[in-house]
Amino acid sequence: MRKLLVTLLCTLPIGLMAQTRTLDECQQMAMQNYPLIKRHDLIARTANIDIDNIGKQWLPQVTVYAQATLQSDVVKLPDAMTDMLRQTGVQCDGLKREQYKIGVDVSQIIYDGGAIGRNKEVAARQKEVMTAENEVSLHAVRKRINELYFGVLLVNDLLRLNADRQSLLNVNEKQLEAMLKGGTAMECDYNSVRAERLNATQEATNLNIQKESLLQLLSAFIGEKVSEVQKPVMIDSPNDRNNRPEVRLAETQLQLIRAQENALHAGLMPKVSAFASGFYGYPGYNMYEDMMRRRMSLNGIIGLRVTWNIGSLYTNKNDKARLELQRKEASNRLETFLFNNHLDNMQQDAEIERYRKLMATDNEIISLREKVRRAYESKLRHGIIEVTSLLQELNKENGARIALSTHEIELLKHLYDQKWLLGQ
Repeated sequence: MRKLLVTLLCTLPIGLMAQTRTLDECQQMAMQNYPLIKRHDLIARTANIDIDNIGKQWLPQVTVYAQATLQSDVVKLPDAMTDMLRQTGVQCDGLKREQYKIGVDVSQIIYDGGAIGRNKEVAARQKEVMTAENEVSLHAVRKRINELYFGVLLVNDLLRLNADRQSLLNVNEKQLEAMLKGGTAMECDYNSVRAERLNATQEATNLNIQKESLLQLLSAFIGEKVSEVQKPVMIDSPNDRNNRPEVRLAETQLQLIRAQENALHAGLMPKVSAFASGFYGYPGYNMYEDMMRRRMSLNGIIGLRVTWNIGSLYTNKNDKARLELQRKEASNRLETFLFNNHLDNMQQDAEIERYRKLMATDNEIISLREKVRRAYESKLRHGIIEVTSLLQELNKENGARIALSTHEIELLKHLYDQKWLLGQ
C-alpha cells in the first residue's frame, strides 16, 4: 500500500503538486501563464505576413484578361480606296464592329524610389510598437504579483506572532489554573486569560483563511499550486536607471514616425518598370491585315515605363505636419510619464527611509515590552496585580512585535515595488 501511494504521488503532474516559490519565480511564471503573453506571437506572425506581402511587390505582376466589345464605329479605308481595291480583286471591308481578345499583361518594378523597403520598415516598426504596448500591459501583472506575494509574507509573520502570543497565553492560563486550584487566584482571572487565548485562536483561523485566499489567487496567476512563499532578501535601493516598458514604447513610437517620414519621401519618387503585353484576338496590331482577312491573331509588345504620381505632392506638406505633431505628442507622453514616475520614485524613497527609521527602534521597544511583561507575570504570581494588567502588557508586546514584522515586510515591499517602478 505504501509503495502504491508513493507511485501515485510520483505520477502526479507537476502543476498539481504544491511548491514553495520565490518572488522572481512567481513573476516569471505569471508572465508565461498570463493570457496576454500569447499576443506576442500573434503580433510577430502578423507582422511577418505583412512584411512578406510587401516584399512580394518586387515579383512580376501578372494580369490575365478577356474581353468582347461591340464598337459604335471602327477603323476603315475611305470609300474611294475601298472601291479601287475591289476593282483589283482585293476585298477590304474594314474592321468588324464585334471585337474579341484574351491576353496577359506583365509588369516588373525596376526602381521604386525605395518605397517597398521603406514600407517594410514601417511594418517592422509597427510590430515593435504593438509589442511594446503589450509589454506595458504585462508589466502591470508584476505589480499584482508583488501585492499577493508580500500579502502572504505579512500574514505568515502575523501567524507566527499569533502562535507566540497563544503560547504565552497558554503558559499563563496553566499558571492561573494551578493558582486557582491552590486558592491563590480568582476564577475570573483564569477565565479572562482563557478567553484571550481563544480570541487569539480565532485570529489565527481568520489569518489562515486569508492566507489560503491569497495563495489561491497567486496560484491562479502562475498556473501552479503554491503552498508557501519564500521571504526575499533585503536589497539596497535600486539605481535611478529607468527601464520601464512605457519608455521603450515611446522610443518605438518615435522610430515608427521616422520610418513613416522615410516612406512618405519615397512615395514622391518616380518609378521605373518593365512591361510586356500579349493577346490573342481580333483585331491585332496589324489593322490593315485584319481589315482584309478579319481573323484572330497573336500580338505582343514589350517596353519600359516611367511613372510619377505627382498627386502625392498635394498632401505632402500636410502629411509631414501630421507626423511632426505625432512626434511631439509621443515626446510629450514620454515626458509626462517620466515626470510622474520620478514623483512616484521620490515617494518610494521617502517610504523606504521612514520604515528604516521605524525599524531602528522596533527591537528596543520589543525588548522593553518583553521586560515589562515578564515583570507583570511575576507580580501576578505574587498576587500584586490583576490579570487585566498582564493582558494589557501582553497585547502591547504583541503589538510591538507585529509593528516590527509589518515594518520589515513593508520595507521589503517598497524596495521591490521601487524595482518594479523603474522596470528593473
